[in-house]
Amino acid sequence: MKRSVGVGRRGLSVMLWTAFFVALCCAVGVESAGAAEQAVGGTKAGVAHAQTLRSAIFAGGCFWCVEEAFDKVKGVVETTSGYTGGTVPNPTYEQVIAGGTAHVEAVLVRYDPKKVTYAALLDAFWHNIDPFDAGGQFCDRGDNYHSAIFYHSDRQKALAEASKKAIEAKLGKPVVTIIAHAGPFYPAEMYHQNYYENNPWRYKFYKWNCGRAERLEEIWGPPK
Repeated sequence: MKRSVGVGRRGLSVMLWTAFFVALCCAVGVESAGAAEQAVGGTKAGVAHAQTLRSAIFAGGCFWCVEEAFDKVKGVVETTSGYTGGTVPNPTYEQVIAGGTAHVEAVLVRYDPKKVTYAALLDAFWHNIDPFDAGGQFCDRGDNYHSAIFYHSDRQKALAEASKKAIEAKLGKPVVTIIAHAGPFYPAEMYHQNYYENNPWRYKFYKWNCGRAERLEEIWGPPK
């Protein structure tokens, strides 16, 4: 965070001002050096941890809601709202919602496989979408809101397909959720990231007005 320096008294001499700024710069330099040293000291551990993480991509309508759902899953380290599945590189939100990009709103999930399995992530995904809606999700309509699972490996693909068949057998309806190979993922604009935390009242009103919770309860029963 940047800090502003207040204007001093007019009576201070040029020499005093010079001495003040020299001392200030020295102090800032020492503080920055200390912070840099701490960052370097934790780099190897941070890189090692990052290398153990795995990625998963899910699309379930509004990415604000999908992001919130996965942030609640233990073992999930990071979530990023974005766009994937289409042909237009680096799309904007306006382009995606206007149609023609073939992208869907999606969330990139980074997780620790030692704390949560991909199968558990799939379970969380299914219980936060309407797998029978081919026209979008809840109040959000259009192809850019279609539900989808984007896999990174043959194992993820096999698990996703098996879970889809299990849902169809359990609920007795054909599931329209797409299962496709993961392509480029483009992070959404910053104002979309962590929207449910940064704009809680607007988010809660949107989610309530969209009827998401009610529809999920119709399909899956009361939340556990």
